[in-house]
Parts: sequence; C-alpha cells; structure tokens
Amino acid sequence: MTARFYLREGRRFLSPLLLVTVWQIASACGLISARILPSPVQLAHTLWGLIKDGSLPTNLLVSLERVCLGFSLALVVGITLALISGLSSWGEDIIDSPLQILRTLPALALAPLFILWFGIGEEPKILLVFLGALFPIYLNLHKGIRNIDPKLLEVARTLDLSRAQTIRDVILPGALPDLLLGVRFAFGIAWLMLVVAEQVNAESGIGHMMMDAEDFLRTDIILVGLIVYGLLGLISDRLVRAGEWWLLAWQTQGSKRI
Repeated sequence: MTARFYLREGRRFLSPLLLVTVWQIASACGLISARILPSPVQLAHTLWGLIKDGSLPTNLLVSLERVCLGFSLALVVGITLALISGLSSWGEDIIDSPLQILRTLPALALAPLFILWFGIGEEPKILLVFLGALFPIYLNLHKGIRNIDPKLLEVARTLDLSRAQTIRDVILPGALPDLLLGVRFAFGIAWLMLVVAEQVNAESGIGHMMMDAEDFLRTDIILVGLIVYGLLGLISDRLVRAGEWWLLAWQTQGSKRI
C-alpha cells in the first residue's frame, strides 16, 4: 500500500476527532450535562478502568468470537447460495424465492423464537448475526453474477472456455466488486444484530456489560460500549476496504489508464 493510501485513511479520522474536540469543549463549558452525556475525558477514565479490571477485554473477546462465527457462516452460506442461484435458472427458482420471503421477516423478532429452539446459549446469538449478515452477501453477489457483461461471456465462448473456466476467469472476477460491497453491508448489520443478541439472555459480551450498566445508571459505561461497537464497525469496514484495494487492484489500474 502506498503512502498516499495511508494519508487518505488518516484523513478519514479528522472529522471524528473534530467532533470529539467540540464535545469536550461543550462539556467543559457546562453546555452538556455530565449526567446525560459524560465528557470524552470522563469516558476515557471509564474506559481505562474497564480495561484495568479486565471486564472490557473479556467481554470484547466474547463479542468478537460471536461476530466472527456468525459472519463466517453467513459468508460461506451466502456465497454458496448466490452461486447456485446466479449461475442457473433452476437454482434461482429453488433458492431465491424462499430467501426473499425470509429476508422480509424482521430478524430481531426472531430472537425469542431462536431462544425457544436453541436455548439461551451461544447458538441463538451466533444465528442472529448469521441471519443479519447473510442477505447482503447473497443479494449483492447474485446481482453481480446476473449483471456480468454479455460481451465477456461471448468472448469466453469464442475462446472455447469450459463452464468451470468461464466461472473462474470471467464471472467470479466480474462479480467480485459486488460481493465486497455486500461484505461491507453485512459487517455493519452483523454488529447491529450482535447488540440485540447480547442484550437478550446473555451472560457476557459488550451488550451484556451495557445492560448491567443500565441497572446501575452508569451512562458512561453504556457510552463506552457504544463507542467500542462503533470502532469495531469502523475497523471491520476499513479492513474490507483494504481488501478491495488489494483484490481489485486490476480495476483501479485500468481506470487510471483510461
């Protein structure tokens, strides 16, 4: 990665830093009540206390494990279903309609049902993350496969490529930008689903830590939990963007030549 790339990445953090600075100044001037919205300095002290007593690292590792498991499952299932549905008409007839019906169901409302089916262990939490992340991956990859330029397929037929070679060398590279876009959306929804999952019969995780803080009216701990969720979402998004930069280098180079 070039220095220009890192400079662009650094600039993206300027506006959040400016917002935090304005927040701190407003708190110091008494414009914002510390009971309603603690200052960034106070939140930093709370964050350090949670790190020192080990509660934040422990709960963070649990939350990361749930997201990684649910998202990995969604990635494998979503890509598999999109390939089957996108590459054949019978596959689309069998797979797409049930998924579209399932997509319209409110995933958050399924939480009580998952608890009845799978108990209060890790399964319902991981499944909620999986269900939330599945549809962006499936829909975007399916769209990418279906929108492949017909001229490219014609070239593949002219070169007498087999179906497997056409899928590997033409369809999958052409649909990769859409898949990566779906992965970005899926990560955002995965963190959202995790917030809900960890506030329903959870005994650990960032969401559980926030629920305990609510019982003791600890607004600062709740805000720290929200900030951690936000930072995790931002970091995961930047990782996917870095993957785009690497995987789609051919596309970037082509646009520069044009």
